[in-house]
Amino acid sequence: MEIFLGLIIIAIGAFCQSSCYVPINKIKDWSWETYWIIQGVFAWLVLPLLGALLAVPAGHSLCELFTATQSFNIWMTIFFGVLWGVGGLTFGLSMRYLGVALGQSLALGTCAGLGTILGPILLNAFFPELNALESLTTAVLIGVIVTLAGIAIIGVAGNMKADSLSEEENREAVKDFNFSKGLAIALLAGLMSGCFNVGLEFGKGINFGYLTNPMFRTLPATLLVTLGGFVTNAIYCFYQNQKNHTWGDYKKTAVWGNNLLFCLLAGALWYSQFFGLSLGKGFLTESPTLTTLAFCILMALNVVFSNVWGIILKEWKGCSRRTIAVLIVGIVVLIISCFLPQLI
Repeated sequence: MEIFLGLIIIAIGAFCQSSCYVPINKIKDWSWETYWIIQGVFAWLVLPLLGALLAVPAGHSLCELFTATQSFNIWMTIFFGVLWGVGGLTFGLSMRYLGVALGQSLALGTCAGLGTILGPILLNAFFPELNALESLTTAVLIGVIVTLAGIAIIGVAGNMKADSLSEEENREAVKDFNFSKGLAIALLAGLMSGCFNVGLEFGKGINFGYLTNPMFRTLPATLLVTLGGFVTNAIYCFYQNQKNHTWGDYKKTAVWGNNLLFCLLAGALWYSQFFGLSLGKGFLTESPTLTTLAFCILMALNVVFSNVWGIILKEWKGCSRRTIAVLIVGIVVLIISCFLPQLI
């Protein structure tokens, strides 16, 4: 029952993440770089900080935790957060050229597979005494393979969509649709985004041990990863503000109330995925396989819900029944990948 509850919590987080781009459509008179960094303040700084505080028992503090932790682990967690930040930037571009459904599917698929596997591999390279590779069991690898198979099927559906619709129809659904450019960017985004889980691996010991509720133990590491990502995004967004002469966006006081509200909502929905991941893993302790696969499961469910949103937003409008059938098969395979490893 606890395992089922853990998966449900992760699924709720995935649904929230897949919905986080909807509030952005309500933002007015701001350039992309302006609203991206403002929502990032909430998604990558404010909310992760509040989450990390939940991992701090009474009488202790985050500063105490970070100063007591080996500095190498702290900086490696932040470093992979910086790399993840690159993935976050290109992630947005992948949806620009492919749409919410296909863009998220390809990027998150790559992220799911590489993020799950690279974490233990790199951790083992620096700390062989931890035997991190033991977590990559046959069941885990099968789970990753099934996830990637589901992503590949959805990718096929996306290619069928691109081939079956005219240039005008593709651009009606996604304004800047470009399959080849979007594919390359999505794969890069997936590789870099997978660094989030690598950062969590290096930071998984950054907590107060048994004094910290198991549901909150990864939240301090999550804060460090998102902090690194915020630095990357801030540098790029401020560069774009300068390049595009959009510093004036911050002076548009008439829209601040509206835009701040929807940036907060978007940031909260985005952060929900990793808050839910931490809570969900607290219920998966009896299953080492699902604990290792939790990040992969989260990404798989993100893909499922992003395609549901893609259908709602009519990004698949005009596609043949065969294309929709392939898409549905891919979604079903991804859902199966969430619990199949537990049955092996």
